[in-house]
Amino acid sequence: MDENTKLQIEEKIVMLLKTVYDPEIPVDIYSLGLIYGIDVEDNGNVKIDMTLTAPSCPASDFLMEDIRTKLESIDGVKSVEVRLVFEPEWNQDMMTEEAKLELGLL
Repeated sequence: MDENTKLQIEEKIVMLLKTVYDPEIPVDIYSLGLIYGIDVEDNGNVKIDMTLTAPSCPASDFLMEDIRTKLESIDGVKSVEVRLVFEPEWNQDMMTEEAKLELGLL
């Protein structure tokens, strides 16, 4: 897979991640800053490093399955592995300005 194709897939991934919402927060997980890494490998496998707003988040299984299902629908993506990481610890500074505005933090 060439770099241009990988970039196109990564753009689609970001677009779809912006449609995944934590059921308790009216902002998508990408804008919340929960996505720490997106790796599109040459063979079409995708690895997503993400965190949660809290380690005991009850929606973690739902979020991970929603991500997997949506990203596996992208042409060129063979498999999706979502890895939960807790370093660095998430905080509100990781949110986009739009997310902070939406949540009344600005």
